[in-house]
Amino acid sequence: MKKYNNVKWLLLFVLFTVAGTACSTRGDPGIEQSKNLLEKGKLIIVGGAMRDTTIFNTFLRFAGGNDAPIVVIPTAMADTITNEMLQRTKERMFMLGATNVTVLHTKDREEANSPEFFDPVMRANGVWFTGGRQWRIADSYLGTLTQQAFDNVLRKGGVIGGSSAGATIQGSYLARGDTKTNVIMMGDHEEGFGFLPGVAIDQHLLRRNRQFDLIEIIEAKPDLLGLGIDENTALVVQGDEFEVIGNGYVAVYDAGLWNTNTSPISGKFFLLSAGDKYNWKSRKVTFWGGNNRNIFGN
Repeated sequence: MKKYNNVKWLLLFVLFTVAGTACSTRGDPGIEQSKNLLEKGKLIIVGGAMRDTTIFNTFLRFAGGNDAPIVVIPTAMADTITNEMLQRTKERMFMLGATNVTVLHTKDREEANSPEFFDPVMRANGVWFTGGRQWRIADSYLGTLTQQAFDNVLRKGGVIGGSSAGATIQGSYLARGDTKTNVIMMGDHEEGFGFLPGVAIDQHLLRRNRQFDLIEIIEAKPDLLGLGIDENTALVVQGDEFEVIGNGYVAVYDAGLWNTNTSPISGKFFLLSAGDKYNWKSRKVTFWGGNNRNIFGN
């Protein structure tokens, strides 16, 4: 049996190495990479302070129901995570309705490359990233076999979700990734996982008066699409489109609309709310409910 397991892990290592070479998620992933990940996979991207049960229920439904195997990654929470914190994280998932939960955490990149560590991710239908500081997630998993196992969840039709830091890490550009303070928008960590490529994601948008903050990133990197998500609000991403759910707003920052005569907006962003749909690839609103939207940025 031990010999069989060694062979199995060797095959997995070779598979991930080939996949990483052929379709790398490092750097700034391209649109074709997104098609590979989101052709079947789905994303739930939450702006923090999740209270609307519809949001996590949607995650569980995409994962296959309450009994589906899910992995929770609490690495963003703190520099030192205790066993008590891990247990509380698991209990929180139980309270939200998940019954088949594995909590995984490491700060050791060698361990993150270990098949014994990422095996639960390979068997999971869903992965959830908690809030905290997004650079901690990047330090532990970016460029490792565990990250490629996350990608595999999407490729096989599973779902990846996360709130606050767990939202920002899903973009390709890591907003507020500085280790000194979360006020710095373009800091010493700038690379996210790229599940949603070509995108920078901010969170706690209106609650923390952050609606102007993503402008700095989009001005410096105008090819990026900026998405700012308010608290208790989420993007449900399927293929090239996302729908807004929850109680708040999502701000869309598209430099291609700035200072043009044909732009439908007069500022730096426009707002979407629950039920609105947006094609992040073509950068077009596909359904707009018609609620009054104020354009704040100039």
